[in-house]
Amino acid sequence: MPNTDSLMFITRRPDVTFVRGEGSYLFDAEGRRYLDFIQGWAVNSLGHSPRIVREALCDQASRVVNVSPAYYNEPMCRLADLLTNLSGLDRVFFANSGAEANEGAIKLARKWGALKRGGSHEIVVFEGAFHGRTLATMSASGKPQFKDLYEPKVAGFVRVGMNDLDAVRRVINSKTAAVMLEPIQGESGVFPFSLEFLRDLRKLCTELNVLLIFDEIQTGIGRTGKMFCFEHAEIRPDILTLGKGIGAGVPLAALVAREDICLFEAGDQGGTFNGNPLMTAVGHAVVQEIARPEFLAHVRETGKYLASQLEALGEVRGMGLLLALELGREVGSRIVDESLARGLLVNSPRPTSLRFMPALNVTRAEIDEMMGILRPLIQ
Repeated sequence: MPNTDSLMFITRRPDVTFVRGEGSYLFDAEGRRYLDFIQGWAVNSLGHSPRIVREALCDQASRVVNVSPAYYNEPMCRLADLLTNLSGLDRVFFANSGAEANEGAIKLARKWGALKRGGSHEIVVFEGAFHGRTLATMSASGKPQFKDLYEPKVAGFVRVGMNDLDAVRRVINSKTAAVMLEPIQGESGVFPFSLEFLRDLRKLCTELNVLLIFDEIQTGIGRTGKMFCFEHAEIRPDILTLGKGIGAGVPLAALVAREDICLFEAGDQGGTFNGNPLMTAVGHAVVQEIARPEFLAHVRETGKYLASQLEALGEVRGMGLLLALELGREVGSRIVDESLARGLLVNSPRPTSLRFMPALNVTRAEIDEMMGILRPLIQ
């Protein structure tokens, strides 16, 4: 193990250091192989060190790595065009992380409320939500551990329960600018909003003239078997945020919105590295690959196969390759530790469940290998 004393503590980490990755596998400093069903928290959408990412990085690095955000660059423009064509929205602002994209969405909604809805600024959010770790996105989140942390929080967020349309209707008033949600709450344990609720919420927001923001940091870019999770409900948000899998491992995120909502003026929003050509070149290559119909069909098929295997062990939640297994007892941490000892990486978002976020190109053979390790630990 290398010396870790100089690192600031933020979480408990096991005594293992990874030095190499290939597809669904990681290798530690001792050469041991691990099957990875976390993939950087749904980040490595094409697995570890995929050829597509390596080639995009090398090609763009030989051209130009970074220019000021005050200028256009070619990869930025290409990726923005691709995202607007795929999403049906109109404008893109690039960021470095999902939290930064969500922060931008909050700012944009408040700017729209100030100019178009009589100064409204409040945003309706949901219990159990996770939108990031900036102060505003933590304030928007419904994670219990955040409740008394870093007080005072940013004001202006009104919280209601999941799938409760009447509660949303009751809290919307002249101060409300937007409603913000993850179509599937990933960090809280993979809890989906019902498709019926999402459709009804879209109608309600249109009726009451408030914006609908979908945080698809975890569910977007093919994770649920469609390019965007909102496609399952056959609706479209007014503002969309993307991250994690959009860069397949590199730091990249995006805020996407309807034309009439894009009201930022010069100096309102920015970021030193936002939209840099190195990261957006990777993003363009990744999104092109995942958007292929046959690739998305593979996600749907392997997602169904993974779910069918897990269902023999308990209740399964989620869509595509974002799934949770309910264990029925508080053994999640033990199973995570025992899996690691046997060469498998899985995540326990709450004590009674496990979460599975493999690479989107995971194979049935790799799923079978995972189940062979996991099954004896649960039964």
